[in-house]
Amino acid sequence: MDLSLSADDLAFRAQVRELIVETFPDGEAYEGTSQHEARWHAAMLARGWAANKWPVEFGGPGWTATQHFIWERETTAAGLPSQVGGMGMGMLAPILFAYGSPEQQARFLPDILHNRVRWCQGYSEPGAGSDLASLRTRAVLQGDRYLVTGEKIWTSNAHQADWMFCLTRTSDEPKKQAGITFLLLDMHSPGVEVHPIVSIDGRHMFNRVTFDDVAVPLENRVGREGEGWTVAKGLLTHERTGQAFVSLSLDLVRRIREAAAGLPGSRGEGSLLHDPGFAARLAWAEIELEALAMTELRTLSEVEAGAAPGAQSSLLKLKGTDIVQRMTEFFVECAGPYAAPWFPEITGRPETVGPDWAQPETVRYLEGRAASIAGGSDEIQRNIIAKHVLRL
Repeated sequence: MDLSLSADDLAFRAQVRELIVETFPDGEAYEGTSQHEARWHAAMLARGWAANKWPVEFGGPGWTATQHFIWERETTAAGLPSQVGGMGMGMLAPILFAYGSPEQQARFLPDILHNRVRWCQGYSEPGAGSDLASLRTRAVLQGDRYLVTGEKIWTSNAHQADWMFCLTRTSDEPKKQAGITFLLLDMHSPGVEVHPIVSIDGRHMFNRVTFDDVAVPLENRVGREGEGWTVAKGLLTHERTGQAFVSLSLDLVRRIREAAAGLPGSRGEGSLLHDPGFAARLAWAEIELEALAMTELRTLSEVEAGAAPGAQSSLLKLKGTDIVQRMTEFFVECAGPYAAPWFPEITGRPETVGPDWAQPETVRYLEGRAASIAGGSDEIQRNIIAKHVLRL
């Protein structure tokens, strides 16, 4: 594989860097506030880059795999999101491209593009997480609407969402994957209740969502009744391909090296970066990260050629999760005792203690524990790889 950048690719990289500097001049850091998000989104919209992963026919820029690669690396290195719009932009939109009616595309895609509506994903349920086909949330068709009753759990950002794309059971079939229907549900509808779940990192991102005869118009069904599993599988391949975390891990390596270079080694000689044990473990993680980056590039090339991500997305998700979790562990090791105040069981947290990076990276470590479950647990990914890649 030729990894050298062409003159056009180098020019594109220069354009990306120019956009970043124009939007956040003088080294201003992106802080993830609503104001910063709006500013970055407006800048991408002005360049026609906001829907950078969308097909050209739906307003995408028509980038090559290499341009996507450059964009991900440059935005991550600058601490910026590669897209704004959350699950609507990166997960629901590809489903509407493939399975949505023209009316649904016209109704929902503009609001997703302009970040006017926030979406959440209604998949997991108590007893139906990794075994998603066992879901029990029921949708009963009455006239021109479905009445939805049931419960979803671990629903990210449901408390901020306007809409949910939701899997429901519309019939009881011998095969669990049958009888599932994909619905678009207004979160402001009567009968929807959102209950917060505070995670180990102390944040409220996850939720339990309950439905009590929530009315969903028939026009909000994506695909045919009973074909929701096919739609869901298409969505999950996009989600898992996006969970390789390669750009994030590459940036974490750089910052781990900076942090470790300023810390003493375990033997009191030299820096932690040159401590034999630490250096060997970090080098091995970097080797695996380079291999993952090559796999990601191959997948991007195949997608650009018209292929679906397929089971290879499970490999990316599985290995990407493992590597990014190890990277966060390196930071906790670097922080040493300065990581302790940021663990939930420690009370009386000071506002600042230790290096500036100790608090945010310890929180990232805690948050990252869920990555091996979210988007399909590691065990499920191994089963998919064994069946569809290794043919076992």
